[in-house]
Amino acid sequence: MIYIIFISGILIGSFLNTCIYGLPKRQSFTYLLFHCSSCGIEVKNHHIVSIINYIFLKGRCSHCNQRISWRYPLVEFLNGIIYVLMFINYGFSILFLNYAIISSILIVISFIDYDYQIIPDKILLFGFLTNITLITLYNSLDYLFNGVLGLLLGGGILFVIAILTKGAMGGGDIKLMAMLGMTFGPKYTLITLLMSFIIGAIVSVMLLATGKKERKDFIPFGPFISIAAVVTILYRDEIFNMYIDFIL
Repeated sequence: MIYIIFISGILIGSFLNTCIYGLPKRQSFTYLLFHCSSCGIEVKNHHIVSIINYIFLKGRCSHCNQRISWRYPLVEFLNGIIYVLMFINYGFSILFLNYAIISSILIVISFIDYDYQIIPDKILLFGFLTNITLITLYNSLDYLFNGVLGLLLGGGILFVIAILTKGAMGGGDIKLMAMLGMTFGPKYTLITLLMSFIIGAIVSVMLLATGKKERKDFIPFGPFISIAAVVTILYRDEIFNMYIDFIL
């Protein structure tokens, strides 16, 4: 079953690549999925998966011989690995399906935000609909209450930070954290926020220290939130217990 989950994650990762490339440019997903991004020639079905290209075609288009970005197989492999880890944690359940979809959304958001400093509303809306579907399937007032409270807490905290810092926190980050708050509820929303700030601070200091970024440069916060969210999904109870032990 794990192999099936991993292969499914890779195949879905191939579609995620088209979202990352096509959403900011408003291009057709189906065209991008079945055509080379360099020469526009229609690719063979078994070449759609970038990992196969890197293994058998040495990372180049079979027609124009242009090199394919390493990010394409990375996204596919990353999505497959995350699916496997979540399957190990949650089994094949509604919760697993919800978290798998949310994680794929976070991968798309991270790369788009890194490249363009935007978080498309379309993909956030899909995340909200996924959460609403889960709440409907569970038909539980507790899930609904925790979801609404997490949404208000996650989005609200970043909204206040945005006001206090006069726009240093973008609207996309606020909506992303609201979506994750609806996913996690209040307790794990706070953990995600705390980790995102820690990860963001560490990475920012490293970028400044190595000279890759200057103080005036903008560093997108969406990838930090996404990394923290995936870690929360996988190890939320362990992290919460470590946090409580540290406080006490």
